[in-house]
Amino acid sequence: MKTRSLFTAVLLSLSSFAVAQSGATDVEKKSEFQPHWYMQIQAGASHTVGEASFGDLISPAAGIYGGYQFTPLWGLRAGITGWQSKGAWANPLTIYKYNYLQGNIDATLDLGNLFGGYKCSRIVNPYIFAGIGLNGAFNNDEAVALSNQGYKLAYLWDKSKFNVAGRAGLGLNFRLSEKVLFNIEANANVLSDKYNSKKAGNADWQFNLLGGFTFKFGKSCKKAEPVVYEQPAPVQPAPVQPAPAPVEEKKEEPAPTPVAVKEEVKPMTQNIFFAISSSDIRESENSKIASLVEYMKENPSSKVTVYGYADKQTGNARFNKSLSKKRAESVADRLKSEGISAERITVDYKGDTEQPFSTMEQNRVSICIAQ
Repeated sequence: MKTRSLFTAVLLSLSSFAVAQSGATDVEKKSEFQPHWYMQIQAGASHTVGEASFGDLISPAAGIYGGYQFTPLWGLRAGITGWQSKGAWANPLTIYKYNYLQGNIDATLDLGNLFGGYKCSRIVNPYIFAGIGLNGAFNNDEAVALSNQGYKLAYLWDKSKFNVAGRAGLGLNFRLSEKVLFNIEANANVLSDKYNSKKAGNADWQFNLLGGFTFKFGKSCKKAEPVVYEQPAPVQPAPVQPAPAPVEEKKEEPAPTPVAVKEEVKPMTQNIFFAISSSDIRESENSKIASLVEYMKENPSSKVTVYGYADKQTGNARFNKSLSKKRAESVADRLKSEGISAERITVDYKGDTEQPFSTMEQNRVSICIAQ
């Protein structure tokens, strides 16, 4: 219990640091994410829970991973961890060692980009992961020798033993350069009760605290090219010319009253921005909706087209098509609720096929053009 409490405290500390970092950074406006491969090399210490003091059951550990970052948020990695584990016979206290190698597949979620928006040059990027592993333990000679001395280990195994492991953890990447990061990771692995040869009536837990380096391959970000959204030119009504007054000989008539030229109404554009993966209109955008409603009520012949978009760095094309439609419809529904008739509203959506702005945060948008 003490070990799990200590590990939980480490995870909570790293989580607090992660949130602080993600909230403190400004969103970078001039770079966009590029999918890329990476490799991680780690070394540190492991602790397998047993009937001995914490320090008696610490062993060396190491790991190596290869991974692919698909989006600013999601990645997948596969690798091998292992080295040594320890078990303990309580009375008299006897520590025995054995070795293991564990193949792992993990899904990773970048917390810095989740809470702080994507930034290529962020100094600290926290992440969490969860996955599954296959643990192969071997070299259990010390436990076998202990059993031969009369200490009966209920789940004693010889030669080798394979167990499926569930795993999760939290890590931090500290940026040293564009392609090299220093890495710290804490993780927990849960295995069969038979892992350490002793019967405890519950799963065996192994905890790891590792440090190392992350190496990125290829370009992980690039400078975004600004995209200018071209709005259609408004149709300008032709000015009304006054009709010439008839002139009669030797009869003076009052000068004709000039016909007033109708003042041209300029079109209005409002950009309604959304949170990541959301189609809910945020409170900060309500003033833009109010301005658009006021414009259309003051100009009863005007109509509005609502274009929905999604940023291409998040999600996939199918998801983004649906999301952009929901964003456009969300704005249209709000306009209807404010008294604008449906006949005056047109909805269009582009998914991620068009990116009207230079950053992914700005491309989570519905662009409204009223004229």
